[in-house]
Amino acid sequence: MLKWLGRILAALAVLLVAGGLALYEPDVPRAELVARYGGPQSHFITLTSGAVAHYRDQGPADAPVLVLLHGSNASLHTWEPWVKALAGDFRVVSVDLPGHGLTGAVPGDDYSQKGMAGFVLEFVQALKLDTFAIGGNSMGGGVAARFVIDNPGRATKLILVDSAGFPPKTPSDPGLGFRLARLPVIQNLLLVVTPRSLFAASLKTAIADDGLVTDAMVDRYWLLNRMAGTRAASLKRFQLDPDTTVQSRAGEIAIPTLILWGAKDTLIPVDAASSWQAAVKGSQLIVYPDAGHVPMEEVAETSAADAAKFLSATP
Repeated sequence: MLKWLGRILAALAVLLVAGGLALYEPDVPRAELVARYGGPQSHFITLTSGAVAHYRDQGPADAPVLVLLHGSNASLHTWEPWVKALAGDFRVVSVDLPGHGLTGAVPGDDYSQKGMAGFVLEFVQALKLDTFAIGGNSMGGGVAARFVIDNPGRATKLILVDSAGFPPKTPSDPGLGFRLARLPVIQNLLLVVTPRSLFAASLKTAIADDGLVTDAMVDRYWLLNRMAGTRAASLKRFQLDPDTTVQSRAGEIAIPTLILWGAKDTLIPVDAASSWQAAVKGSQLIVYPDAGHVPMEEVAETSAADAAKFLSATP
């Protein structure tokens, strides 16, 4: 019996390896991706830690500044619809966080929430941004909130868009990609096996209207997440223990805060927005009935207008 069991396990191992080889996707060179997804709006700056941050700085140089942080496995491109709407009246600075976009892997390999908030501090110091509002979506919202908590007095206003930080009370569906990324053993295969279909499925889970998920969008996510070093960085991030700092210290946020949420968000269901509103004194909440996890792309004009009104208001 044991002999046959050993043969079966060996056969399964061979099939697994063969399947992995068949689905193998090589790293994409950084230079190739910079040429494809950089462009005239993109800039790169070396921070004190040695990280090379990819960012875009758009709008009038003397206008009020808004720093924007993207979500998990996304990039600064997710904010371009807001840039289009806001850059006439605001200086909009978006940046690729460590392990993401064209910033990619960073020295020290710190992809924790605290580490990313430290990266943002280095970044705003490097750009000599003394007065600015900060906003973030999903993971980036958690990082933005952590930045405000860790650096009181640096930011003047906070915008949270379907933000991480509070666990929802209702069941969530993070999508196949995020589920696989948290499975032991399987997550290691994602270092070499990253099918395009996985990103297409994940985007259609995040975005309520599948028609908004274009081939170009899927390609961008798929290729940027295969930049040399990025898959290893993502694995390190998904292996981190949960960080509850923002949840436990959200009450310390003392600047005007706007919370925007998609009612059809299945990754972080909308009841988490109520938890944020209850925790942050005086915060405003707006829910978009037809949006999912990324309202800045799904209802770009409406959400950007709400952000502009909030940013322009006198505290």
